[in-house]
Amino acid sequence: MKLTVQDLNSHYGPAHILFDIGFEVGEGEVVALLGRNGAGKSTTFRSIVGLVAQRTGRIVFEGKDVSAKPTHEIVREGLGYVPEERRIFTDLTVEENLEVGKQPKRANAPDWTREKLFALFPNLGEMKNRPGGRMSGGEQQMLTIARTLMGNPSLVLLDEPSEGLSPKIVEQMVDAILTMKKEGVSIVVSEQNLHFARLISDRAYIIERGRICFGGTMAELDARPDIRDAHLSL
Repeated sequence: MKLTVQDLNSHYGPAHILFDIGFEVGEGEVVALLGRNGAGKSTTFRSIVGLVAQRTGRIVFEGKDVSAKPTHEIVREGLGYVPEERRIFTDLTVEENLEVGKQPKRANAPDWTREKLFALFPNLGEMKNRPGGRMSGGEQQMLTIARTLMGNPSLVLLDEPSEGLSPKIVEQMVDAILTMKKEGVSIVVSEQNLHFARLISDRAYIIERGRICFGGTMAELDARPDIRDAHLSL
């Protein structure tokens, strides 16, 4: 397995947020972590990359236990994280933002160059010298993903990549994620948008109130409208 999460519990102060979270991601697989807003999706991602101080459990990435490692070491191992907040450098240009994310090649991951990323996100190729602060939300989302890929990760956590985007940009995001998969990147996507998840994902887990309540293929989820409606309907 590319990533295995076992018995993950996380707290923010006295508040217990995640309860014995467990899931797996295989080589070259796209897995969706589905749930309503506030279900615990972002906290799960932040816990995996070491950004939640109060956490217990076991996180194994490419056969290595990274549970106790700090964030910069986990990222250096090849685990990329794209936060929901799109933390780009607004004063830097597109090319300068990409340069910030650059890391050496990895034997077990695709090698991303600026040229490959501009082919993946043509919008970025048309604005190489534009400051990040003068880009739309969708363009900033693309830049955040592209900057993460410059680190040549073998697995990427994408937190709510379709949220707030226009339908046209969402279509481009679907194409980009499927291309990343073809290149050999394993991906975990946290989503509220079931339609978006269905277009890109091999399997899905549903999280509600900090607990995993379903795990299976997208076809298995579609065959259980009772589960889907109970945990995903607004």
